[in-house]
Amino acid sequence: MPAWFEFLVQWLTLTFMLLGLIGLIIPVFPGLIIIWLSALIYMLIENAAGHMDWIGWTFFAAITILMLVGSVIDNIIIAHRMRGHSIPWINIGLSYLAGIIASLFLTPLIGWFASPLTLFGAEYLRFKNPKQAFNSAKTYMIAWGWSFAAVFSIGALMVALWMFWVWLKIPPNGL
Repeated sequence: MPAWFEFLVQWLTLTFMLLGLIGLIIPVFPGLIIIWLSALIYMLIENAAGHMDWIGWTFFAAITILMLVGSVIDNIIIAHRMRGHSIPWINIGLSYLAGIIASLFLTPLIGWFASPLTLFGAEYLRFKNPKQAFNSAKTYMIAWGWSFAAVFSIGALMVALWMFWVWLKIPPNGL
């Protein structure tokens, strides 16, 4: 494969990975999957050119594992924090469902507001007390912040692993 083409593929891959990483700010945006798909396409091109060795496969496997872990960790963190404050599963489920439906049919920004507002409404019906309902919604938002930090860190690690993979492939005299 010509050096200019490999350079182009690397820059396009990095561009899409960074878009996926930035996209993690938007709820329901599959940023980790976009980062992984970028690595997958890069791997397929490298494999077709006969450049995949055990190092490349190891990095791609690590990126794949991180994508799988990152795809579920946010839900685990949020649910764990909310259950730690005795918020019922039905209210957690309603909150998730409202966020997903609002994100799909309206905008992700509306979905971002729909989840805690739905939780507030469900908790208000349960407690009949706005302060307790607000505390539940606040717990959700704090948990979301922690889950965002975890997922963003995983996404950044995926991009860093890919960059290290590319760096290891560059011969000592450059491209």
